[in-house]
Amino acid sequence: MIYDMTAGKPLRMILSFSLPMLIGNVFQQVYNFVDAAVVGKFVGADALAAVGATSTLMTLAICFMMGMTNGAGIIISQCFGKRDYVKLRETVASLVYIIVVMAVLTSAAGVCFARRILLLLNTPSDVIDNSVRYITIIFAFMVTTAAYNASGAVLRSLGDSRTPLFALIISAMLNVGMDLLFVVVFRMGVAGAAWATVIAQMISAVFCITHIVRHRKILNLDGIIWKAKKETVFKIFRTGLPASLESCLISLGTMSVQRLVNSFGSMTMAAYTAATRIDSIAIMPVVSVGMSLSVFTGQNMGADNIDRIKTGLYRTLAALIGICVVIAAAIVTFRVQLLGMFLDKNAAAEAIKIGGEYLIIVSTAYLVAAVMRSYLNVLRGAGDVNTSAVSGMTELGARILFAYILVKFFGATGIWIATPLAWTAGAAIPVARYYSGKWQEKKLV
Repeated sequence: MIYDMTAGKPLRMILSFSLPMLIGNVFQQVYNFVDAAVVGKFVGADALAAVGATSTLMTLAICFMMGMTNGAGIIISQCFGKRDYVKLRETVASLVYIIVVMAVLTSAAGVCFARRILLLLNTPSDVIDNSVRYITIIFAFMVTTAAYNASGAVLRSLGDSRTPLFALIISAMLNVGMDLLFVVVFRMGVAGAAWATVIAQMISAVFCITHIVRHRKILNLDGIIWKAKKETVFKIFRTGLPASLESCLISLGTMSVQRLVNSFGSMTMAAYTAATRIDSIAIMPVVSVGMSLSVFTGQNMGADNIDRIKTGLYRTLAALIGICVVIAAAIVTFRVQLLGMFLDKNAAAEAIKIGGEYLIIVSTAYLVAAVMRSYLNVLRGAGDVNTSAVSGMTELGARILFAYILVKFFGATGIWIATPLAWTAGAAIPVARYYSGKWQEKKLV
């Protein structure tokens, strides 16, 4: 189903398009959620810490590829809004070549240097072997992650948010079953969780690619010429590189924070791992609506509907504020029960206490995250991608600076406080850029 967002009521279009994306993003987080829950419950807190120690490295590894897919997605959505289907097909073909090359290079580098990087992150000796075992399997099959992200980005840019959702529902259910089979029955430990994730991601990628091939006429991809045009590749890099840089910088900042967390020992690491898994799902409405707003903006930029973009932003932001208040209240109220899904209430009581503190501090700042992501995604959809990189650098600097200063006064709590402060610093850039009006001149097609 192709979703034309250049007509109809903006808020209804944005929210209805974001709903499958929200469900899909939640199911995507289920990969990490289930891995952590099964490992933490059936292997132990040390094993959970080992899985958690790899999350920032894994994010850094895929963020550059995701930046390219997001950059291509912006071009595709604007081509769709303009009804320039020739350029649309050229962009998809070029994206495939870019992603394959990047996936192979990332996979090779990850397998070769995983242990060295984890050592640089100050990963404790009692968890590093399990961390290396887990992340090496993930890196070896990075092409499956890249394939899903690329095919999902193409479909969403064309207004199809349902197919990526169906793919993730199927693969997430299989992931749960395989996690239990490999970890609990076969006692494969963290390696079993990694294999479950890899196989599930492979299935989601195959599902999306098969759908694209079967419905290529409806998606205006029939007759695609599989040749990477130099000017199109350059445009994808020019559009995607700032987004990649932003994601990489944020991941580097997160890695720096992870190193600081690791210095407090395995209990704090386990608490941080469990709490961030909950946080990553809780903030999904903000992320999903923001992604929908980016597609909405891209299609309407292609159709020259600037006033419609502004209306969509303001109404979306008002809706997100209400959503964030409800989510934060739920997280604060049920934090102990949520953390109990990952950690034994008796054996890891200290970790649950630490994780609860993290959730209170971070969830109450979701309003700031909503503002930051709403304005950023309008700018991205418009093609004003350099602002994202500037915002990412600002957030990175603030995250590291505040974390390393506040930890001296508040211990691990200072690390948690640094997150909302970094969001505030990062939000200032896109808000100022939006009201300057210069983003309206950044149309890509």
